[in-house]
Amino acid sequence: MTIENLIIEANELVENYKTFKSRNEKIIASKRAKELVLGINEVYKETKDSELMDVMKKITEVKIKLEKRLKGRLTS
Repeated sequence: MTIENLIIEANELVENYKTFKSRNEKIIASKRAKELVLGINEVYKETKDSELMDVMKKITEVKIKLEKRLKGRLTS
């Protein structure tokens, strides 16, 4: 995949992450977010482009939100 495709897919994930309703969809989205970050990171290592870092940060925020919802609420 090219970097342009990765960035487009990352932006779609950031915009539409609230549409994932089922547990399975959230798990798949979380895994895809991880794949996107790793793919973009490979390019970032070579270019050190700050725009790529910003995209990775946005994806990571979404991934954290999805994983929080997957873990559920802790009861005492």
